[in-house]
Amino acid sequence: MAAQALRNAVSTAANRIGAYPEIGTLRREFADPPYRFLALTGFPYVIVYNAERVPPRIVRVLLGARDIPDLLMG
Repeated sequence: MAAQALRNAVSTAANRIGAYPEIGTLRREFADPPYRFLALTGFPYVIVYNAERVPPRIVRVLLGARDIPDLLMG
């Protein structure tokens, strides 16, 4: 099932973020540090998280095709 695969991909990404908070990309055009962005492997989603929190906090999971700056400002 696609839903289960997406859930597994998010879980795997969250575990990677927890183990390696600096794994995501800084995107200063979208958000100031400490927020980082990690593309979800196999899916058109981007995970936005605060890398300075312990443990890191995922704040959004966004569809990559959407207008990310508008979504983050809202």
